[in-house]
Amino acid sequence: MRIRGQIGDWPVDLTIELAPDEWAQLGHRLAAPAVVEAVQASAGPAPRQDDGQWLAAREVLRQAGHMSGPELLERLEGLAGSVAAGKRLLVRLRHSSEVKVQSGVDAPVYHWVG
Repeated sequence: MRIRGQIGDWPVDLTIELAPDEWAQLGHRLAAPAVVEAVQASAGPAPRQDDGQWLAAREVLRQAGHMSGPELLERLEGLAGSVAAGKRLLVRLRHSSEVKVQSGVDAPVYHWVG
């Protein structure tokens, strides 16, 4: 097998040589994920991992009634365990029909409207 292309500005010319038994072994490894995916698809959709965090994020804002964006983000980061996960929750709240976002003097203010 020969692979040609570029990675950024660097040209790539790669040759991969495998014996027939190595190709067979590689084929078996590639078939296993397809079987797992087929079994998972037949089992139905899995619950989202962050549903518990989403419910908790909604509850934080509901109990507060309203919060500034930076304050809410700080609470969500602590709840979710990372900055990225906290930002994802904040975006979900921003687009939720249960939340109204108003422009504040220094930052947006999130209001729970239920």
